Amino acid sequence: MDFKRLLSGVLLGLVITPAQATLNVFACEPEWASLVRALVPDADIHTATTAMQDPHYIEARPSLIAAMRRADLAVCTGASLEAGWLPALISRASNQDVQPGKPGLFFAAEQVHLHQPHQHVDRSMGDVHPEGDPHIHLDPQRVPVILNALADRIVDLAPEQTNGIRLRQQQWKVHWHLKTTQWRNAARHLEGMSVGVQHSTFGYLLRWLGIDTAIDLEPKPGLPPSASHLSNVLSDPAIPELALILIATYQDERPAHWLAEKVDLPVEVLPSTVTNDADTDHLAALISHIIGRLEHYRSQRPNESASND
Repeated sequence: MDFKRLLSGVLLGLVITPAQATLNVFACEPEWASLVRALVPDADIHTATTAMQDPHYIEARPSLIAAMRRADLAVCTGASLEAGWLPALISRASNQDVQPGKPGLFFAAEQVHLHQPHQHVDRSMGDVHPEGDPHIHLDPQRVPVILNALADRIVDLAPEQTNGIRLRQQQWKVHWHLKTTQWRNAARHLEGMSVGVQHSTFGYLLRWLGIDTAIDLEPKPGLPPSASHLSNVLSDPAIPELALILIATYQDERPAHWLAEKVDLPVEVLPSTVTNDADTDHLAALISHIIGRLEHYRSQRPNESASND
């Protein structure tokens, strides 16, 4: 077949192929917007939160209601992370396609086993999620499971895009596997490192890396660090073992800096979710960035690193 006939056939195929409707997606957090975009690059995605916001506490603004109302699919964490605002948002949007139990509402936490579920939860325990720790998006093992389930859901909603979605799903998995190999190599050097944190935001990744979260600035989950609690932390025997204090960009830096000045530790403030910056604009890049910063502090203690190798 000559080139002109081949080109004509391709062009004819493009002409007779029906146009695919744009998928409208409401993402509760940027990490899920990132996964949707990896599968459906041309989707119209509205993200409810940013790395500068605590996803527990969001106002159901008119713009969010409008975005939810036109969504074909809403992708959220679940496990009560958005319990303070998502139910009201869904109710006010009155979108019959995005309702509990409907295919248009996808909860990432329902696709995987969560760390530390609780049989009994009461207010005395702080902001504890009975289903378990919902901050699953930084876990190298759980994210691929969520991606596969999300791909299945989108295919169900937009079957005309099946071929493209499945191709991009496989490409994503290959890339993630390569990155996971790099992260495992880094974990060999980070294992045994000890850090202070505020909340369990980075917990899944730190646990996967073998890093001990020896100090939590929160007296109870979800409660801001109090002066009395921080004073007690000063005498914690784990303090001398810390390499740094790690907090998320949406958290108040003052408690971490107060403690760091008292015990002569660095404070690292990192995005806990995807941002618009090139080095953290998708989940793999974000995890690589966090690991890179942790490696920087590990390298400041060469004697300890050498003893653990």
